[in-house]
Amino acid sequence: MMRVLFVVTPVAGHLSPLTPLAWALRDAGHEVLVTGQPDILPTAQAAGLHAATVGEPFRMDEMLLGRLPAGQRLLQSWGRFPALAQAADFARSWADHNRTVLPGYLDLARAFGPDLLVSDVLEFSALIVGGVLGVPVVQHRWGVDPLSEPTRVKAREAHAELCAATGLPGLPDPVTMLDPCPPSLQLPGIAPGTPIRHVHTHGNGTLPDWLRAEWAAAASNPTADRPRRVIVSLGRSTLALNGLPLFRGILRAFADLPGVEAVATVDAERRAELGELPAGVRLVDFTPLHMLLRTADAVVHHGGAGTTMSASYAGLPQLALPQLADMFASAGQLVRAGAGIALETAAEQDDPARISAALTELLADPRYTKAAASLGREMAAMPAPSRVVQDLERMVRDAR
Repeated sequence: MMRVLFVVTPVAGHLSPLTPLAWALRDAGHEVLVTGQPDILPTAQAAGLHAATVGEPFRMDEMLLGRLPAGQRLLQSWGRFPALAQAADFARSWADHNRTVLPGYLDLARAFGPDLLVSDVLEFSALIVGGVLGVPVVQHRWGVDPLSEPTRVKAREAHAELCAATGLPGLPDPVTMLDPCPPSLQLPGIAPGTPIRHVHTHGNGTLPDWLRAEWAAAASNPTADRPRRVIVSLGRSTLALNGLPLFRGILRAFADLPGVEAVATVDAERRAELGELPAGVRLVDFTPLHMLLRTADAVVHHGGAGTTMSASYAGLPQLALPQLADMFASAGQLVRAGAGIALETAAEQDDPARISAALTELLADPRYTKAAASLGREMAAMPAPSRVVQDLERMVRDAR
C-alpha cells in the first residue's frame, strides 16, 4: 500500500481533473489524502475524497475582481496577456503565496508520511515538499497546457529564496507529467506527458426528472424527431467574474435559432436577473455535465479545461468563449483540431447575432461533428487511470 498526498492550488477547478487518479489509487487499495486551502474542500467532499486543509481561504474570484478597473469585466481588462507575461506573473504570485502555506504543507506531509505526491501544474509547494522529504512528485495537467513549462522556468527564480530556506539547491522538477489531453488537441512543441484518460468529474448531482423522462422516451423510440440541443455551461467563476450580461446575450442568441434549444446551467437565485428569454431555453441547476452531454449536439462554454475535456470526450463540437489564461489556448486548439469555433473578444461574445451565426455554422457543417467525434475516439483509447496507477506503483517501488 502507498500513501499518496494530493497538493492542489486553491481553485476548485484545479482539483477536478486530478480526481479520477485519486479514485483509481483508492480503488487499488492505496491511502489517499487531498490537501489545499479551504477553497478546495467542497470539491474534495463532492468527490468523496478525504481532505485536510492548510491555511486560510484564498478566494480567487474575489482576488480577480479586486484587480479589475471599475466598469470593466475580466476579458476586457486583462483576459489575454501574452503567455510569457502570464508565466512570470503566475510564478511571482504563487511564490509569494507559497511562503505562507509551505510550512503547513511540510508539517502535514511529515505527519502523513507519503510515498508519492501529486499536484496540479501550478502547485510548486508540492515540488518543494517532495524535495525536502525525498518523495517523488507527479504533476497532472488539466488539459490544453500553455502554462506549466514556461511558468516552471520562471518559478525556479521566484522560488529560489524559499528553496534555499528549506535546504534545497533549487526548485525540483516533477518525476513525470500526466496528461489527459489527446495529442491532436494538445499544444505542439511542449514536452510530451504520460497519457491518462479523461474521466468526467462534475461533482455530485441528482438526475433531473425531465432528463430521466427524455432518456426513457429516447430508449422507447430512438428514431423520433427532436430539436437540436446546445448545452450552455460557463462555470461558476465566469458568472461571478462577469455577472450576467454575457450569459444573457448568449441565451438571447437562441431567438434566431429555430429548431434549436438551449439547456443552460445557472444558479436558481440568479435566474430572475436574466429577464425574458427566448422560447426553447431551459434553465437548470448546476447538474453534473456528463448527464446532459449524451442528449446534446453541441456545447457553449468558457474554455475551462474541465468542460473542454468533457465535451471533447463526448465527441461534441464546441463554441468556446474564453475569458483568461489557458482558456484561450483551449479555444485555439479546438479551432485547429476542426472541432470548434472560438469567439475571443468581448465585442464578439457580447453580440447575440455573432453567437447565433457561430452556432448555426457549428450545427450545420458536418466537418465539426466529424472532427469532434474523432477527438472522442482518441480520448477513449488513452490509458485508464487504473492503468496509470500500475505505472506509479512500479515507479515508487523502484524509488524505494
